[in-house]
Amino acid sequence: MSRPLLSIVLFFAVATALLGGMHWFIWMRLVRDPALAEPWRRILTVALALAAVAVPLGMLAWRFLPAGLSRTASALLFTWLGASFLLFSALVAVEAVRFLGSAGGWLASLWRDPGPPADPERRVFLARAAAASATLTAGGATGFGFRTAVSDPELREVPVSLERLPAALSGFSIAQISDLHVGPTIGEKAVRRVVELTNAARPDAIVITGDLVDGSVAALRRATEHLAGLKAPHGVYFVTGNHEYYAGAAPWMAELRRYGIRVLHNQRAILGDSGPGGASFDLAGVDDWSVARAEDGRWPVLSQALEGRDPDRSLVLLAHQPRGLSEAMRAGVELQLSGHTHGGQLFPWSLLVGAVFPYLKGLYHHAEQGREGQIYVSCGTGYWGPPLRLGAPAEVARLVLTPGAPRAVSAAR
Repeated sequence: MSRPLLSIVLFFAVATALLGGMHWFIWMRLVRDPALAEPWRRILTVALALAAVAVPLGMLAWRFLPAGLSRTASALLFTWLGASFLLFSALVAVEAVRFLGSAGGWLASLWRDPGPPADPERRVFLARAAAASATLTAGGATGFGFRTAVSDPELREVPVSLERLPAALSGFSIAQISDLHVGPTIGEKAVRRVVELTNAARPDAIVITGDLVDGSVAALRRATEHLAGLKAPHGVYFVTGNHEYYAGAAPWMAELRRYGIRVLHNQRAILGDSGPGGASFDLAGVDDWSVARAEDGRWPVLSQALEGRDPDRSLVLLAHQPRGLSEAMRAGVELQLSGHTHGGQLFPWSLLVGAVFPYLKGLYHHAEQGREGQIYVSCGTGYWGPPLRLGAPAEVARLVLTPGAPRAVSAAR
């Protein structure tokens, strides 16, 4: 079994188990504990059971449905996925508060008469109050998160100092699009808007740092063809993310080249004046980490991309995942542009993502063994899965380069 296929199988197996457990907990706190009367108990039990299996089945089936039906079904299923996670989180928070209250009561009972056993009616009342509070909180968060996700991405200007950048290139700007995830719920209209927003920023160069698509070229060509409208004096560049390999990386690389986008397939380009003695810097791009993994502390594709490079030149690296910083800085990378994390996309899921990826969103300074550089991690231009964003709005970053020493302190927003 190929690595991408194995990753998909494992993902769906884990996702199905997690969804089942999450919906079971929701059922306990919304149906069982509040002692709902029939027929509501039966109706909600069946609805939650169906919802638990509908999400993974829908993710598998959306490519085989007619376009209109597929988009509608995906929007509903993914929205429920996000809403149920927020509901689960709210119920867990309520449960934590109740536990702390019970623990306090237990400690107090050590010093006084605990009194008669708890009243069953009071217990049901509290269960219903907790269920109502969690449902209202999750509903409000879902509405706000949906509005944030479907709104236009923010244009975020980020000043970055590069020590080896030629003075003549001070103010050179790079627009970064990342994690657009054109697919089940992000289509032609969103792509057109991203192209318009990016071009309006008038960048000197445009980069796309992976996870552009979630589907085949045939299914998504009508939407992605608008990317041919991206314009910058020094070109448009792309590197793969992990989702390109699920969708078919080779056909997509060929398709993007047809749009006039240069694919940096473990390669580098010269930005600026490429003539003899001209002010310029190197832009390198590597395949996604999930495909070209590091071995024995090395990242083979990075060496391939940088082969024959003048080490005195300023160097910017495009790499989808915010990994491999140590080797990148040892190789002379001054700035790495990445995505993949979506900035966590959805609080409190962002807490777990931040634990896995210390560089979660924004600009960071990285220093190790006498080498230092910077990494900018995009919040993402679209979203993946639920059309919800809480605490991490979508963005198109406009990085403005100037000569100078990198920041002394990590800065995440």
